This record gives sequence, C-alpha cells and structure tokens, in this order.
Amino acid sequence: MLNLNSTTVLDYEQIKSKAPSIFTKQPLDTLSNKYLFIPTSRLLEDMELLGWQCIDAKEIKARKRKGFQKHVMVFKNPELSIKGEDGDEVFPIIYASNSHDGTSCFVLRAGLFRLICENGLVISTADFESLKIRHMGYDINELQNRIEYILERLPQTVEFMNKMVETKLNEAQAEKFAEESIKFRFPGVPIKVNLKDLLTPVRGEDSEPSIWNIFNIVQEKLIKGDFIYESNNKTRKARPIKNFQQDILINEKLFNLALNQLN
Repeated sequence: MLNLNSTTVLDYEQIKSKAPSIFTKQPLDTLSNKYLFIPTSRLLEDMELLGWQCIDAKEIKARKRKGFQKHVMVFKNPELSIKGEDGDEVFPIIYASNSHDGTSCFVLRAGLFRLICENGLVISTADFESLKIRHMGYDINELQNRIEYILERLPQTVEFMNKMVETKLNEAQAEKFAEESIKFRFPGVPIKVNLKDLLTPVRGEDSEPSIWNIFNIVQEKLIKGDFIYESNNKTRKARPIKNFQQDILINEKLFNLALNQLN
C-alpha cells in the first residue's frame, strides 16, 4: 500500500532500499537499439528541480527481470495546496511509474491527499491517462509542461469532491455502491460480502451518508483489507493490498464510481 500521508522526504538511499530498480543504469539487454533508455533516477532528479519531493517508492516483485521491473514514486510539493471552504486542505500528489524492461513508458497520474480524512485518491480521466512520456525525446521542459497540465485541472476535481460531500445517498444507493466496489477488489470472482459491514464507518465523523464519506469508508476497507468475505463456501479475512498497481487501479475505479453518483 502506498504511503500518501508521509511528511518525511526520502533521500536517495531510502528510495533505493524501497525500489532499487529506480536506479538501474541500463535497460534490459534483450531490448532493441531503437529503445531509448531513460533512467527513472533522472525523472527523480528533475522532479526535485521542479519542487516535487519523493515521499514513497515501490516496485513490483520480479524474478526473471529483477532490477528492470515496473516501479512507482509518489511526489508531493510542499508549496502547493488547495484550501477548502470548510478549512481542510487538499495536497496534490504526482504518481510516476516506469519500467526498464520495455513493458511500459513513464506514466504520470494526478492524486489528491485530503488531511481531513487521511485518504489519498487517484484521479483517472481520459486526460490524465494520456499523460505518458515515451522513451524518446524526454526533457525536463516536457515534464514541467505535463505537470502544469495536471495541476490546472485539480481545482475542478476538488469541486467534484465538494459536491460529493454535499450529496447524500439513500441506503439502497449506498449498498449498490458497495456491491459495485467489491468487484474492483475481486474482478471476475464470485464473492459474498456483508454490504452493511463494508459501509460501517470506522470514524464517527464519517457517519453522514454522503457520497464522499461512503467513498472513503469503502476505499479504506478495500485497500486495508478491513472486511470479511465468503468465497467457495469458505469465510476469509481480506488482506491489505501491497501491490501498488492494484492499489492505484482500485482507487481510480472507486473515484470514477463515486463521480458517477453525481449524475
């Protein structure tokens, strides 16, 4: 699970201990000469020059391509925040993922971390998903332009978040939301879950049945594995999600599902 509420900036040794593949100096030797290698460590240096600090990093487990596998870094800029009318603050987050085995290019995703509920989320729209940097012609100016493109659209997303706070769901709508959400954690697998348990707030301040609260309750339980489910006539306790790709994907889908409740 990615750590979004960290206030500690990681130094290079700490980043390397979490995801050594970020500092790989050459591509996988089976790649063709047409592949332009861009080390992720260069992106890390450029992000720092632009004021973005790395607060977490992870890589997927690999056997055959160890050192070249997909990895991700999470960046915050201490100078940037969006203050809401209710006094809370929302901090933009940039997720940057890459690999050195030719399976993926740089992908930048926008995220938001809201202090009032301590949950981070990943924004997924057609615009954000198109923000990819191919392994060709990369430079810091391109990176800066893409980050600015992301930040220009964050206030609109905060506006959507505020509408979620104001919009209430009835019991049937909330259970439908939970029912759809569980499919993101177990795609294509028949699972039985007590929807009322999945919707039970962990904190008293989340008891109001707004779209925002329900989204956060379900998100936290799905990511942390705080629920019981039944599969193949066996009752199991869900495990926390440790794979950063699954973490990001579930967050994206949950946020889009929450947005659809406003329509």
